[in-house]
Amino acid sequence: MPDDPNPEKKPEENPWRQFGRYSHLALVLPASVVVGLIIGAGLDHWLKTTWMTLAGLLLGSVAGFTELIRALLKMNKES
Repeated sequence: MPDDPNPEKKPEENPWRQFGRYSHLALVLPASVVVGLIIGAGLDHWLKTTWMTLAGLLLGSVAGFTELIRALLKMNKES
């Protein structure tokens, strides 16, 4: 007699762990954009240029989307 009628069923995940995963997804993109913007503005001020803020903003956006895609792929792989 089998112990579990549905062996593929996964145990229910801790709700705090799920909250942590989804809040990570919600915060990673805006945080990276803000960090890139601040670094670009600081470099603009330090180097007396006008284009580093835009470069920092774009670099932060790319980094945020990259991390977002990596996290989504990892979550998809786990489920």
